Amino acid sequence: MGDGVSMDKIKNLSLRKTVVLYMGTALILSFILSALVIHGANQMQQTIWWKYIDQEKYFQAIEGETSAEEIPSYTVSIARPSLDEMTKLDGKLSELCDFLDTYAVLIISFTGCVAAVFLFYKNKLKNPIEELKMASRRIGENDLDFHITYENRDEMGELCREFECMRAQLSENNLRLWRSLEEEKILKASIAHDIRSPLSVLKGYQEMLREYLPDKEADMEKAVQMIKESEKQIQRMDVFVETMRKMSGLDKRELKCEKIAGKQLEKEIQSEMDIFENQSEKICRLVVDEIKGDFYGDKEVILEVMENLLSNALRYAKEKIEIHLSVTEEKVKICVQDDGNGFGKEKDRLTEAFYQQNVKDSLKHTGLGMYISRLYCEKHGGRLLLENKKEGGACVQAIFCRTK
Repeated sequence: MGDGVSMDKIKNLSLRKTVVLYMGTALILSFILSALVIHGANQMQQTIWWKYIDQEKYFQAIEGETSAEEIPSYTVSIARPSLDEMTKLDGKLSELCDFLDTYAVLIISFTGCVAAVFLFYKNKLKNPIEELKMASRRIGENDLDFHITYENRDEMGELCREFECMRAQLSENNLRLWRSLEEEKILKASIAHDIRSPLSVLKGYQEMLREYLPDKEADMEKAVQMIKESEKQIQRMDVFVETMRKMSGLDKRELKCEKIAGKQLEKEIQSEMDIFENQSEKICRLVVDEIKGDFYGDKEVILEVMENLLSNALRYAKEKIEIHLSVTEEKVKICVQDDGNGFGKEKDRLTEAFYQQNVKDSLKHTGLGMYISRLYCEKHGGRLLLENKKEGGACVQAIFCRTK
């Protein structure tokens, strides 16, 4: 286990420290190996020369039996024989030993440095460079379905993590773009349908009145009914046009960052709930889960989302609705719960433009409330979550993140 920890520490060293470690280790090993090579070369050279000297005279010098004129008093060494005296093989080996004695340190040190550079590239640069190269190629091909897996805690690891964050952001932006294009396509189709339907009804009533009124054959009760139905269709178009007016300003609307006191937000939500409660005759209850500090954000956006969610809950609640409020310096959470039947299997589609669970609501509601709420939450750095409660009923949570 200790070896594993040590290897992890080495793997996660910075590039500069790794270079120092590799080069220092290479030079130390090179000097040790050079010393061994030089020592071996000297031993081999001495062995070769030994064959070509007067060995009896050498031992006399060692034992001190010769005169001072013949042997120096300060050292005894084997004299180097000339190349003519040695065989061709011994001469070549002697010259090789001289070469190693002179250049061994330089050659081995250079080889050690090259080996250190190679190991540094293999262990610290090769994998991240290959992953970044692969990532760049796939991004160039508009393929974002991959992950960069290099996780060392060094400079290259940090670069790979930044690149992975960029890839994830590009993937998210790409997904949002495609979703926006898809929603725009649905929006255009829905606009055509929602305008054509009431116009077709009005045209039909107009043709009936034109056909029967001149001959006074029309039943007055039936004519009044036609007029009332025409008014409903006109009302439907009016609601649709007003909703489209709001939608046209969604992208251009800038968030107004202001200081929002938690207690003040609680009072304003309670006031809105009292109005809705009086209109619907259903019980609306506010539960404050947490209020800590002041939140910086767009209060109008938060209240508009709350109104959309409350209005939607009132349509499906049986008797009561609860709104849970949580305010901190970083987030505002508004959770709207009802005791209705909850969401169906297609709950994920409820935040799409013009989607409606109940087709009968189409005369009064365009199906854009949840869609607009989701866009406002995302614009505020948060999200809109839909789920069913265990005890029954729906639960919609709007999350807004701090903008300052």
